[in-house]
Amino acid sequence: MRDDHLVLFIPGPTEVDAELREIMAMPLLGHRDPKFVATVQDVCRRLHDAYLTRQNAAFETAPATALMEAAIRNLVPPRGRTLHLVGGAFGKRFFQIAKLCGRDPEAMQVDLGQAHDPEALRARLKAGPEVAAVAITHNETSTGVLQPLRELASVVREAQPDALILVDVVTSLTGAELRFDDWGLDFAFAGTQKCLALPPGLATYAISDRALARAADVPDRGFLFDLPRNVKDTNAGKTLATPCVPLVYALQRQLERIEHETLEARWQRHRTLQATTLGWAEDNGFAPFVADDAARSPTVSCLDARGADVNALAERAADSGFKLDKGYGDLKGKAFRIGHMGDHDEGRLERLLSALTD
Repeated sequence: MRDDHLVLFIPGPTEVDAELREIMAMPLLGHRDPKFVATVQDVCRRLHDAYLTRQNAAFETAPATALMEAAIRNLVPPRGRTLHLVGGAFGKRFFQIAKLCGRDPEAMQVDLGQAHDPEALRARLKAGPEVAAVAITHNETSTGVLQPLRELASVVREAQPDALILVDVVTSLTGAELRFDDWGLDFAFAGTQKCLALPPGLATYAISDRALARAADVPDRGFLFDLPRNVKDTNAGKTLATPCVPLVYALQRQLERIEHETLEARWQRHRTLQATTLGWAEDNGFAPFVADDAARSPTVSCLDARGADVNALAERAADSGFKLDKGYGDLKGKAFRIGHMGDHDEGRLERLLSALTD
């Protein structure tokens, strides 16, 4: 059954439900209006639940990449050393941003489709030199690799306990298990256009108490993304600059919906969609690009096309009312990605997979 537009099964932006689109069409409200101030405060409270933290959470009107830069500028001193776990385009982006911000980044790289080994990380950290922060991409969107974040974070805490743990959770927040406090993370961030299933425009984050204390001593943090100030002001309902008011309304409602579904049920739904996708791939001559079962993302499946015409697959999807991704970077045309994240259910996914099979 066709919708009135191409239903998005790309790895972001993701499909937005009609209820949320309608909320964003509501009459605008001034961002200093007491009603909106209360809305901002409520969103911050609910973000604590989404990240599973009792420490600090807030949001900014910006893409998630802006919070990569904010993390470096706030949490790493000038010329400070950072260690970046790189296994795809977005881990590499975090590394490049650190370099462009005048820090001293080191890349610990693995091949595309591979996850990082906690023991290899332990060996690097034990051997030195010491780092101010370790940057991890929890779910590498470009390849569909889910890192063993809990184990990696544990290694950092044990081997170099003073190092902050900075995590890109752009395609894992509310789609894969993420426990900010329990796993000892210091900064994690995600945009609204992935598993939160909203349009792009807001970036959410959680930050530890020790990271905020560390940031207070870092000079030249900038104006718009001064985290110690922004966390305090945003939680008081007073954003520094004018936020995207309609999107904040929609984020509030989506966080209510997630609370009703529960995080555990939402995580399980994504695992079910992953299993359905991988089962279809096996039945139709495709293979997961990620060889290790445990490292396969529950939110985006990257599939080796095995010589099939990826453009033809995308056209077949479009003819049936769906948008399919044709691979990212070096994998373009060789692999394709199905972004089964956000508010997708099995019925909608089955319609896409049936269209591709036909």
